[in-house]
Amino acid sequence: MTIQTALVQGTKLLEDDAVIAPRLTAEVLLTHALHRERSYLYAHPEEELTEVAWIHYGRYLHERMRGKPTQYITGRQEFYGRDFRVSPDVLIPRPETEHLVEAAIARIQSNDVVVDVGTGSGAIAITLALETRARVFASDISAAAVRIAQENSRVLSAHVDFLVGDLADFFREHSIDLVVSNPPYVPRADEAGLQREVRDYEPHIALFAGPTGLEIYERLIAEATRVLRPHGWLLLELGYNSLESVRAMLEREWSEITVMHDLAGFPRVIVARLLSRVSP
Repeated sequence: MTIQTALVQGTKLLEDDAVIAPRLTAEVLLTHALHRERSYLYAHPEEELTEVAWIHYGRYLHERMRGKPTQYITGRQEFYGRDFRVSPDVLIPRPETEHLVEAAIARIQSNDVVVDVGTGSGAIAITLALETRARVFASDISAAAVRIAQENSRVLSAHVDFLVGDLADFFREHSIDLVVSNPPYVPRADEAGLQREVRDYEPHIALFAGPTGLEIYERLIAEATRVLRPHGWLLLELGYNSLESVRAMLEREWSEITVMHDLAGFPRVIVARLLSRVSP
């Protein structure tokens, strides 16, 4: 079995199973089996696969056809130009979340104190630590997720202080300059309609917020009001159809409310600044 033949057969299997981007997926899985870069496949198409490589490749194809995301098979996902380790203990970082990171970078000043709530793989917190001069903290209720984030921080040489706990419980009142979060926002009623890759493999604690999908937003906004300094920033990734509800939560105590849209035109990020004093 040559590399070229393995790619053709793998692509056909994935295509027949209606896997998105079957050729690219076959390439990624084969390079993972070979411990090579994708360019190697095209430079050595006639190379014979070893028995071990073929066994691994076959297993990876089988896992993908059962719905397991490619990122959980390879254990890797790129985010903001860097390679992050992922596992089923953390959500797979999405390109859309880079809009949240860019909005945060634009507002962070040198030596600001920043908190990433619900850090997961640490992609947001680590990127902010590497792209700014802020002091970055990150929390997650999942100890397993924090272990993944700590490993990513070590490998990428980012200084982030990680904490295991719920929301922003660790921080004193008015001690933080910016709170950022990609929180759980899927309503439980939507579970059946999710892609199987998401529903069956990604951690439910990081996906589902409650019956309405707004429960974590409510708690996060209340916590941010407590821990942020006057004029501090809150940046939240938005779920589908959540913009107006979240904006309504910010009307009384927040100013400079801004919405950023993703490349598909959907509202993706909401930014708000805490008022210096809340009116009675």
